[in-house]
Amino acid sequence: MFKISKIFIFLIIFCIPANAHVEHYSNLNRVEFDIYRNNNHIGKHIFSIEKNGSKLLVKSEINFEIKKFGIVIYKYLLKSTEVFDNGMLIEFNSTTQQNKKQKYVNMKLKNDEYIIDGSSYKGTVPIDYMPGTWWNHSIVSSKAQISPSSGRIIDQNVKFLGKEKIKIGHKIIDTLHFNFTSSDKKLSKDKKLNMHIWYEENTLTWVKAYFKKKGEWEYRLQSLN
Repeated sequence: MFKISKIFIFLIIFCIPANAHVEHYSNLNRVEFDIYRNNNHIGKHIFSIEKNGSKLLVKSEINFEIKKFGIVIYKYLLKSTEVFDNGMLIEFNSTTQQNKKQKYVNMKLKNDEYIIDGSSYKGTVPIDYMPGTWWNHSIVSSKAQISPSSGRIIDQNVKFLGKEKIKIGHKIIDTLHFNFTSSDKKLSKDKKLNMHIWYEENTLTWVKAYFKKKGEWEYRLQSLN
């Protein structure tokens, strides 16, 4: 029975075109995650969603800092805005402050492709590439993702690991568990993607993330409204 349901979910999820069905997120107003590193709370990732006619605006802010012996040794602040029109991503903009380093992405839809002006990449990409902001479950069917901080293109493999019950706070949530990894095996270790993402089974709302990068990181859903 599990194998049948797993195949069914694969067909449903992986055959969804990138950027499809974002309208079912339009009933959300705010999604807030707590960010943990080595099980220590270090910051927040907050989404706010606004609907204006045929357009859907998704604003995101990631803000955290790492301390050692009470001294801040690393600060990170990313602010981004995704603009959808009739379900299609038409624009993405972000600014990032990583310690003293500044990054950015300006991306627009033109002639059935995205034009990217980013701190790490300038050029065009197909419309089925998506910013790696994770909230939109359609990213599971994308061949590549775009770094939301710099515009770097990350070719990806996505593996569905199955259904899982996970505990968020005092709630038990039925989820779908995916693993995102880099297609390019020649990338340096710090550039390789290896991200575990959990989406709520019925709503496909992002509820948790886990990865290792100079420590163990978790994004845990804190509130949803």
